[in-house]
Amino acid sequence: MKYLKQMTIILAVTLMGEVIKYFMPFPIPASIYGLILMFVFLMTNVIKIENIKETGDFLVEIMPVLFIPAAVGLIDMAEELKAMFLPIMLVVGPVTLLVMIVAGKVTDSLIKEEENDE
Repeated sequence: MKYLKQMTIILAVTLMGEVIKYFMPFPIPASIYGLILMFVFLMTNVIKIENIKETGDFLVEIMPVLFIPAAVGLIDMAEELKAMFLPIMLVVGPVTLLVMIVAGKVTDSLIKEEENDE
């Protein structure tokens, strides 16, 4: 019953994201609105982490499985993607490198900050 309650909370926030997307004129996916809402709810203690922790952990564990339909869709569109391969790689390559550098710098600064606090 605990898992059903936790999943209901997560789905309710997701539904709120969908409703916001319906009314907002911006080209932002509903999932982003849902993530922002969940973040705000967790930071303001409207939702306590204990109320969604186990189901959230489970969803993170099975996340790779959730990418299978998208990967199959890409395989089905292989011919269409061949024409766009070079422009996609020219964008994806540098952006991936940039994300890795920024994530590394942020992690380094957080580690240094934590060491200074001790």
